[in-house]
Amino acid sequence: MRVWIVFLLCLAGHAIAAPTEEETVLEELVTEEPVAEEPEVGTNPVQVEVGEFDEAIEVVEDVAAENPCVNYHCKKGKVCEVDESNTPMCVCQDPSTCPPAEGEFEHVCGTDNKTYDSSCHFFATKCTLEGTKKGHKLHLDYIGPCKYIEACLDNELKEFPLRMRDWLKNVLVTLYERDEDNNLLTEKQKLRVKKIYENEKRLQAGDHSLDLLARDFEKNYNMFIFPVHWQFGQLDQHPVDGYLTHSELAPLRAPLIPMEHCTTRFFETCDSDGDKYIALEEWASCFGIKEQDVDKDLII
Repeated sequence: MRVWIVFLLCLAGHAIAAPTEEETVLEELVTEEPVAEEPEVGTNPVQVEVGEFDEAIEVVEDVAAENPCVNYHCKKGKVCEVDESNTPMCVCQDPSTCPPAEGEFEHVCGTDNKTYDSSCHFFATKCTLEGTKKGHKLHLDYIGPCKYIEACLDNELKEFPLRMRDWLKNVLVTLYERDEDNNLLTEKQKLRVKKIYENEKRLQAGDHSLDLLARDFEKNYNMFIFPVHWQFGQLDQHPVDGYLTHSELAPLRAPLIPMEHCTTRFFETCDSDGDKYIALEEWASCFGIKEQDVDKDLII
């Protein structure tokens, strides 16, 4: 468990920054050696900065003021160019113009089970497939080269939320302990986490058995309501509409899949109505939160 908590905190990295430039954090994630995790703690416990893998986030290029492309936004995989009338427009980036990968740690795996040299190569390739069935289905699956992911058995699927809930609770507590400058959690969030932190019945972070985690959830159910809502709010960003898309889930899924083989099946199961979106009610149900305890105010 200790290793997992360190991993989750490292992924939090720079989440305290507004999620408007997906390039920044992705560069940190895939250009540094995997063992050199960023020690700073941010607001998002189990994911890299929200927006990093979001294909709809627009990127601002810092170019000369006289360039028509100044502040002209293009989504991931596209670059700004000017036409004959000097009007800026977004065009697909040529994958060959992406910086060469410095190592395997920059590779990413697509849902087509193909390894791409970097996220730049992936999104540039995806752009060229816009308007096609293949392009519509292609998403970034996880960080690292494609590899065999063993099947998630039914009993393993039931165990996944036990660990995830515990991680969310413990990381929120850690954020509360380190939030000396009031920039990791809002005041409202801190008040909610304070109740968890000061509860004498709280199970301390550690390598606990699944049976103990299950008993803890049953006895201290109320401690998990806010962490589950909070994580949904961290992911629901583009747009903030009460639903999670595949792209919004990617910052959480991509780092976890290589280590948690039930990740993909778990989130597929959360989409109970099969509409390709995970509503707050579906998300809460996946983590065992009762219907009467689902509260949209908790994700703000």
